[in-house]
Amino acid sequence: MAGPAQRRRSVGVNVGGVMVGGDAPVVVQSMTNTDTADIEATVRQVAQLARAGSEIVRITVDRDESAAAVPHIRERLLQMGVDVPLVGDFHYIGHKLLTDHPACAEALAKYRINPGNVGFKAKRDTQFTTLIELALKYDKPVRIGVNWGSLDEELLTRLMDENAVSRTPLSAAAVQREAIIQSALLSAQRAEEIGLGRDKILLSTKVSDVQHLIAVYQDLAARCDYALHLGLTEAGMGSKGIVASSAALGILLQQGIGDTIRISLTPEPGGDRTTEVKVAQELLQTMGFRQFLPVVAACPGCGRTTSTTFQTLAKDIQDHLNTSMPEWRERYPGVEALSVAVMGCIVNGPGESKHANIGISLPGTGESPAAPVFVDGQKVATLRGPDVADQFKQMVADYIEKKFGSGRRDAAE
Repeated sequence: MAGPAQRRRSVGVNVGGVMVGGDAPVVVQSMTNTDTADIEATVRQVAQLARAGSEIVRITVDRDESAAAVPHIRERLLQMGVDVPLVGDFHYIGHKLLTDHPACAEALAKYRINPGNVGFKAKRDTQFTTLIELALKYDKPVRIGVNWGSLDEELLTRLMDENAVSRTPLSAAAVQREAIIQSALLSAQRAEEIGLGRDKILLSTKVSDVQHLIAVYQDLAARCDYALHLGLTEAGMGSKGIVASSAALGILLQQGIGDTIRISLTPEPGGDRTTEVKVAQELLQTMGFRQFLPVVAACPGCGRTTSTTFQTLAKDIQDHLNTSMPEWRERYPGVEALSVAVMGCIVNGPGESKHANIGISLPGTGESPAAPVFVDGQKVATLRGPDVADQFKQMVADYIEKKFGSGRRDAAE
């Protein structure tokens, strides 16, 4: 059976109790879009992201007011029982904010710095050094996050000039990718020289073009063993952003590259920020890397399924599983591995239902008004009547209790 390539071996990094890299599974993370100085709004959104399944949440720390708010945000979250690691996103004046606000430096689980704007000209080395020394002081890991939208112009110009006089010049895009990689690796090397261990360093090299992202991470992964954060930056809105991110990250993950991911979606006006978390989880689950939620298999429908009963039932089941998961994770250990099939006719219905833990094949157009139900591959019942959907939902609930709840524990005893 085909499967992913062997996972690239990276150095594990502890981010506020969440392991990234090493033998740890690929970690899902996200970022708030609130003004961090607005404590109430930021706490609310961090909690929403964490409850949706974000295992690490990044927040913007761009001025004194936001830095001063961070310890209060952390405290409020802990009071709510939300112990998700917070990452501070620093640009331009991170060295000053962390120096002036020690409580902020302590409350954050990781610092994200961009070597393209950590400082300019003579100040770059001094300010970068200050940030790394602060990470050492507070025992925090650092993500060195390069972005082609804010690339070190001096480094890029030097590489372009060298390429121009080369006997075998590369394309401009290849030189730019090399500049991105060198920016990350040289910064990591400098951080190690200052004293930061490899187990405190993560790298990211983000671009907004799918093919360039794949190429740059393939090259980076071959040249280092640092833990890598994957993400297609500025992926876009809606299906465009979802498809582009999934295509790029899916290929890299299949090749064994990547230790933590973020799906950077532009939300619809007033949209739900947690969508990016759900997409990241669905990507990892669809590819077989992790299991977050029970799977509901349902057919797309065709001329045989003019009734919408199977569509309604599939949605009801999926919505019920999703809303119940926060409680079920505690009550039914292992329930995220559950698979349910809701099929619309006799063509693939029985066969697909047999592959699921529990499945139903509803009658299609012109078929007998009967719905066989399969449990762990065996037919156990045939449902009839106007309340077939309710009958099946009750059977799903009974199955969960028996397989993952007290029924399983009673049988074991």
